[in-house]
Amino acid sequence: MNTYFETLGRTVLERWQQQNFSLEVFPELTRIAMDENPPSENVDLEEMIHEFLSNDQQPLQGHSGFGQPELVAYTDPRFYIQILFWMEGTTDIHQHEFSGAFHVMQGSSVHSQFNFVNAKSVTPHLRVGDLKLKQIDLLETGRTVPITSGKACIHSLFHLDTPSVTVVVRTQHDPGTGPQYNYLPPHMAVDPIHADSLTMRRKQLLDVLENLDHPNYTSHVREMIDSLDFERGFHTLHHTMDRLMALGEWESVLEAFQNKHGELAKGVPATLAEYLRREYITQMRYQIENPEHRFFLALLMNVQNRKDIYSLISERYPDNSPTDMILSWAQELIDRADFGLTLLDAAFPESIEADLDTQFDLLMNGLYNALEGNTISEDQAEVHTSITNSCLSPLFS
Repeated sequence: MNTYFETLGRTVLERWQQQNFSLEVFPELTRIAMDENPPSENVDLEEMIHEFLSNDQQPLQGHSGFGQPELVAYTDPRFYIQILFWMEGTTDIHQHEFSGAFHVMQGSSVHSQFNFVNAKSVTPHLRVGDLKLKQIDLLETGRTVPITSGKACIHSLFHLDTPSVTVVVRTQHDPGTGPQYNYLPPHMAVDPIHADSLTMRRKQLLDVLENLDHPNYTSHVREMIDSLDFERGFHTLHHTMDRLMALGEWESVLEAFQNKHGELAKGVPATLAEYLRREYITQMRYQIENPEHRFFLALLMNVQNRKDIYSLISERYPDNSPTDMILSWAQELIDRADFGLTLLDAAFPESIEADLDTQFDLLMNGLYNALEGNTISEDQAEVHTSITNSCLSPLFS
């Protein structure tokens, strides 16, 4: 592997040994080492790719599914260095069972950090609480960020460029910091590694019934919801949500789950609704390559109110009005569907008869008026509702 990473690895090892291999100092130690000699300034990416493809003398490669792909650049029994390519990457909100630091070697990302407060363990693999956005930053090429294992570092990355490349110096495993939860905002934390084989097979069998359009699909799900514990019931709800919505049965099954679990289920409806909103934005990100549009999607996914969205737009585009930037992006993102125009998932109301040019004007006027807080006339009400109830909703909070 590139000699830069051998040098970086030896530097980290020597400095960490001087600190008696303390896990507490490792994140800052690795951040300093990469900031002193940044990978973004010292590694020729094309040369590194060629060397990795043509030279068999490489560190032992792992089987991690993280990255697209992950290349291991240096290994030691205590830590290793990985290079992560991100082609379409939008990471889940997660925490880690390792510590270290990551460096943006190429591209840029929106980095969101969170706190999970009022947390309560339902099982060792599922928690309920309140996920609160702590900080959001735009990470440009050359930025290095420490990683602390456990709940002190709950974060997500929305990569803006293709590819984005990060270098991670990380421990193998920090004892006592698991599970490595994924977070479903605003109220749930789940252990993605936990293997409940019975639930997995039940989901697969429900998929068979869905594919067959089985007449008893809903009754089977409802019976499961009535009998299962909270954890298995939640995962069943999560898995069957799309199908139940298509069948018009979602609200009644969700109500049955809430009735069974009471206060414990209070945050489930908002969590599953937010999951759908975030999933839509994630799918849109796969289809959109323009970094400006991806930046806009990242803000819609991760920022909870207009004030903070505007602040981040001003940080990246200091010479432009945030409102003008949003309106410009919206014009470029309006798309034609079978029934008319859509702005992301805000569909022009089918109840309004209008040609495409008129639909475009009404959507743009509706967005402008919603952003400015202008009085909405009666004939604009349906367009306004479509926009404000879409994935654009954080713009109006």
